[in-house]
Amino acid sequence: MTDFYQNGIITTLHNLNQRPLEEMEEELRRFSKVRPMALVLPSLYSELEGEALPNIVKHLSEVNYLSEIVIGLDMADESQYRKSLEFFRPLKQSYKVLWNDGPRLLALDKKLQDEGLAPMERGKGRNVWYCLGYALASGKAQSIALHDCDIVTYDRGLLARLIYPVANPNFNYEFCKGYYARVANGKIHGRVSRLLVTPLIRALKKTLGHSDYLEYIDSFRYPLAGEFSFRTDVINDIRIPSDWGLEIGVLSELNRNYANNRLCQADISDAYDHKHQDLSPEDAQAGLSKMSIDISKALFRKLATNGIVFSSETFRSIKATYFRIALDFIETYYNDAKMNGLDLDIHSEEQAVEMFAKNILTAGQNFLDNPMEKPFVPSWNRVISAIPNILDLLNEAVELDMQEFQS
Repeated sequence: MTDFYQNGIITTLHNLNQRPLEEMEEELRRFSKVRPMALVLPSLYSELEGEALPNIVKHLSEVNYLSEIVIGLDMADESQYRKSLEFFRPLKQSYKVLWNDGPRLLALDKKLQDEGLAPMERGKGRNVWYCLGYALASGKAQSIALHDCDIVTYDRGLLARLIYPVANPNFNYEFCKGYYARVANGKIHGRVSRLLVTPLIRALKKTLGHSDYLEYIDSFRYPLAGEFSFRTDVINDIRIPSDWGLEIGVLSELNRNYANNRLCQADISDAYDHKHQDLSPEDAQAGLSKMSIDISKALFRKLATNGIVFSSETFRSIKATYFRIALDFIETYYNDAKMNGLDLDIHSEEQAVEMFAKNILTAGQNFLDNPMEKPFVPSWNRVISAIPNILDLLNEAVELDMQEFQS
């Protein structure tokens, strides 16, 4: 059970009473008659062979308030796409699998590339973008939830609590961010959020002064959570990064487009664990090292659009301030862990902070060297303006793939 405290400027919807799941699902079934719902699952083919996704499909097969499930499949050849269609067959809902590496969707991607409208790099952001485009093309849902496919502690209560705030017709929320305690197997996880994002936000506040945007980001209890939900009209205008800055980029876009009272965060799980990325201190293009650079750049870019002027000296001050704050956080987390009988390795925590501090400078220098970098994928409104029949083409490509390869 969590507390009822409201921190920051974003409404927090707690899990105060362990409400029976069946009761919430019954409400969602009623909501679905006036506000149809869908789920987006961005997936790698390798996740079909892991332990998490089979369990997720098992739980989703028991959900009866969704109109559609949209699965984005990355890194799959033809035989693997065929296997994926069989893998998702237990789902009772209407579902579509976007074969992102198939010839039809690659041809569509090439058409967008020729217009300068395609995602610049592969990854979760690109996968999510095409899934959202398909959700627009399908037109079967007014509220959509999105969550990762590597959640090893998944149960269908996570989805119910995630989509409820944007599915309830009596609520006015356009967007809901999920949050949870990253504690599993006797350890505190979530290093990038704990040791990079929060101390970096505090360092930016200290070095740059008050910022409404920084107050906004600092109000989210788990800003890097891959689980969120939204009303369908959010899709039209949002521009999302195609790199690891996806979650921060989405929050930034919502901050630009909507008043704070249209956004919320919800406690969606008592126990959450998923695949853990390697620290990769020796490779800035892999693991948490690349993630920390992309996330830092996403924050710097957003602040620059708000009129903040950066220089090499500014980034050195930010790094020094961050380093001190992050080290203090390690002591805080260590004490919290010990009081709860959990393990926390101070040495590995400090190694992560040292790498993040170095990568903050790297991200800052990258930003100064290439201030006009455009990591954002264009909004679907812009794409539709340039290619009016693009949603019909996307819908047709997905349908033809499913018809041709589904045995």
